[in-house]
Amino acid sequence: MSVMQSEVFEAFRAIDIPEEKALKAATALNKRDDDVVSLKADMLLLKWMLGFVLAFQVGIFIKLFM
Repeated sequence: MSVMQSEVFEAFRAIDIPEEKALKAATALNKRDDDVVSLKADMLLLKWMLGFVLAFQVGIFIKLFM
């Protein structure tokens, strides 16, 4: 178990949630965190792609009128 997952597990156990349910919930939260990291990486790539396209279009626009 990772540190974050064990902290969540211990917090659930502290409020008297059964061990099996606490473990499943901690695992689900860990999976959700992995999905968020993946989405952040995808968004970073999309931002760079959009920036490149906008810079390219501005360059074409400037060259068109110069």
